[in-house]
Amino acid sequence: MSNSAGTPDAQPTSPHTPSPDPHPGSPQGPRRGGLGIAVTVAALGGLLFGYDTGVISGAILFMGEDLAPDGGGLSAATKQLVVAILLVGAIAGAIAGGWLADKLGRKKTLIIVAVIFTVGALGSALAPNLIMVVIARFVLGISIGVSSVTVPLYIAEIAPKEKRGALVSMNQLMITVGILLSYVVNKLAEPHWEIMLGAAAVPSILMLLGLVRVDESPRWLTLNGRAREAREIMMKTRDAEEVELELYQIREDAKAEQRRSWREVFAPSVRPALILGVGVAALNQLVGVNAVIYYAPTMLEPIFGASGSLLATVGIGVVNTLVTVFAVTQIDKLGRRPLLLGGIAVVALALIALALLYLVPDKSGAIGILIVVGLAIYIAAFAASLGIAIWLVNSEVYPLSVRGKASSLGSFTHWGLDLVIASTVLTLIETITPTGLFGIFAVIAVAGFIFLFRLMPETKGRSLEEINHFLAERAGGKKTAAKS
Repeated sequence: MSNSAGTPDAQPTSPHTPSPDPHPGSPQGPRRGGLGIAVTVAALGGLLFGYDTGVISGAILFMGEDLAPDGGGLSAATKQLVVAILLVGAIAGAIAGGWLADKLGRKKTLIIVAVIFTVGALGSALAPNLIMVVIARFVLGISIGVSSVTVPLYIAEIAPKEKRGALVSMNQLMITVGILLSYVVNKLAEPHWEIMLGAAAVPSILMLLGLVRVDESPRWLTLNGRAREAREIMMKTRDAEEVELELYQIREDAKAEQRRSWREVFAPSVRPALILGVGVAALNQLVGVNAVIYYAPTMLEPIFGASGSLLATVGIGVVNTLVTVFAVTQIDKLGRRPLLLGGIAVVALALIALALLYLVPDKSGAIGILIVVGLAIYIAAFAASLGIAIWLVNSEVYPLSVRGKASSLGSFTHWGLDLVIASTVLTLIETITPTGLFGIFAVIAVAGFIFLFRLMPETKGRSLEEINHFLAERAGGKKTAAKS
């Protein structure tokens, strides 16, 4: 990523002086419509992320009729392979995502994501055998991994600071909408797994068409010697004085940091942000959310049957979406820290309750209903806390010059642990029972509460540069209170 400090267009100006490059044709006040369109189009990447993550939970119930050698159901090991291969691709995509976003720009990277989503969705739907399904799911995983880095990064960089929390959280909202949509399609399309998988091509094509009309990230443009374009884009959503202040902060940050290598990602000044971002990403998976997202129908099938388990999963998806809507609307009012701490506390309590419910031998009737209620409460608490925080925290806390690379580490952690969960859940249920599995997740949730209580600062209302400077000061010992 090139630095623009040496170009005439990118010379730092004081935030209190008029722009040296006025544009008479620029709007006199901010226009928010373009921002909303850009966020919505980018967040379609989140919807596809959620859809392709959730759809397999229903599809694996029926794939065996066409793809298993004997025409029967898929074995636990094969189900775990079909689920987990998506995550292998996601890890590769997360590793490449930061580099692509820094090298090509956020917009071009998102266009690549939309193309790969389309190819993967159609390929999995038209696959003649299990091997081709696995290959197509790997391709989809690559697009999900790149998307998980680029979408929240892009939204964070185009959003005004007072709206950044809600707008970045639109990505998580769209992920939950995608999961819910996949559950609904699973129920409506049963037993046609090909329709379930292929339906993802519709939003991916819409995303591709929409990206033609959106702007590039102003921060990326500024760092690549195109500050004039950045100013014009920012004037659409910010007042002139705010634009000049933000451009000044970006330039000063770039001049101080210059170009950073992977070694600098681990520098002492970045370390508090890295520990926080990677820690939140790890907790996001280690409390077991994707054990529920991927395998809820499989876990509930012995209690309610295939059709009943899909219907119960739709209910869980509705709760997930509604609570995410609440969190998105409140995160810039209540703040990140209260939602995170309160949510993870309820997550721990719900996991303990589920572990106890699975001790009851007869799970029909009231116990089965209580298990579904427990799963819904767990998903609701997760959605209001760790679900929204992983992408928001990883888009807010890193210095601009290493943000792409450092965000990739958060996504890599997320997908790596997601792979472990997806590859082991059914095996663990067979060996240590659901009670043992939920018990492990509960212990991790309690440890996560302590971690976040000690290290998570409040970031609402602060610019990305202000957050970076605060965490750098913490690394130098000037500030230690997480509440600050």
